[in-house]
Amino acid sequence: MAVVREFTLPDLGEGLTEAQVVRWLVKVGDVVAVDQPVVEVETAKAMVEVPCPYAGVVTARFGGEGDELPVGAPLLTVAVGDATAAEAAPAAGEGAEGSGNVLVGYGTQAPAPRRRRVRPSPRDAGRTAAEPPPAAAAPPATVAVISPLVRRLARERGVDLTRLRGTGPDGLILRSDVEQAARAAGTARAERPARTTTRTGRAGTGRPVADGLRVPLRGVRGAVAEKLSRSRQEIPDATCWVDADATELIAARRAMNASGGAKVSLLALLARVCTAALAKYPELNATVDTEAQEIVRLPDVHLGFAAQTDRGLVVPVVRDAHARNAVELSVEMARLTEAARAGKLSPAELTGGTFTLNNYGVFGVDGSTPILNHPEAAMLGVGRIAPKPWVHQGELAVRQVVQLSFTFDHRVCDGGTAGGFLRYVADCVEQPAVLLRTV
Repeated sequence: MAVVREFTLPDLGEGLTEAQVVRWLVKVGDVVAVDQPVVEVETAKAMVEVPCPYAGVVTARFGGEGDELPVGAPLLTVAVGDATAAEAAPAAGEGAEGSGNVLVGYGTQAPAPRRRRVRPSPRDAGRTAAEPPPAAAAPPATVAVISPLVRRLARERGVDLTRLRGTGPDGLILRSDVEQAARAAGTARAERPARTTTRTGRAGTGRPVADGLRVPLRGVRGAVAEKLSRSRQEIPDATCWVDADATELIAARRAMNASGGAKVSLLALLARVCTAALAKYPELNATVDTEAQEIVRLPDVHLGFAAQTDRGLVVPVVRDAHARNAVELSVEMARLTEAARAGKLSPAELTGGTFTLNNYGVFGVDGSTPILNHPEAAMLGVGRIAPKPWVHQGELAVRQVVQLSFTFDHRVCDGGTAGGFLRYVADCVEQPAVLLRTV
């Protein structure tokens, strides 16, 4: 017989607690396979295609495009062809050989040899969770409830959903079923408003109210707000800055790109300067363990760089930046930037940074005092490069000048270390040949 399995929104990692439905990839009645992507969701970090751990026929979908669902809320139900197929997603860690697409709270396993994909028959559709399974070996069907509101109402009124026969399509338990059961049992309480856990509307959309326009603080904006607030509360940061003559750096880049091969971006050159500076001042590639009251100096540089997208500010991370040359940094940063603008970055590509490079000069501003990207201990800010009068070799000349700012966690170092780091960066910008010492 067909067994209806409920697939809930899994934990997508990195502490994410909710996601927004962007686009459904299947519809009711479609046959799905194990690990087939069924919905595209947007988290606070990235766009993610969610694979289904079950194979069978989609019998219901929950949430429309733009709805925000918490982790654990139902995504869809699938009618699995038989009891063996219903177990196509054993608990993770059972040791069975699976597809590799393991979700938190789910596992996926190779299909059973004789699995059949069966659409639920009318007789099966009327079956409820209260009816016993046809065979003792078959697993019990899940409770036919898809609405978080119905589940909450049942908890509040003391109704056991496993004993309830639903009157909705395919035996679905409705709110009216719960209310009727509560009245029949004499346990109905005074009606009180219940809030659903599904919120409608794309992140960033506002609703007019009497005192102005209210914009939901969620999605990317909410994640940024939470992280920056935590940084400001926990980290005693300080900022120093210096002007530098970038004329020679621009000329060096022009010469590199004229030689053929992959083009090197200015941001990649600055990233290379950062990794060289961190090799000289490794105490700045660190974080603070507040619980243990220890400074943790990190051996590898995972360089984050700020990227502005239609979804807001994101910080993609270049893994092992210290082991890459300027060309490799340029290629990887271009790839991550393109993925960020397309909303295709994975959570892993947005986390784990140890140092951030912030090029706010693209906005046409000279300087800034940025907030550190918690839990990192330092950030280099780069303003716009503009022609300005500058004393060069004892004479006044028009040079390409940039303002560099360096924000650091004062717990990990004193001002002398921070000043030395920034001065070294400025020296590399003014005289790129300094970098040759680290090649």
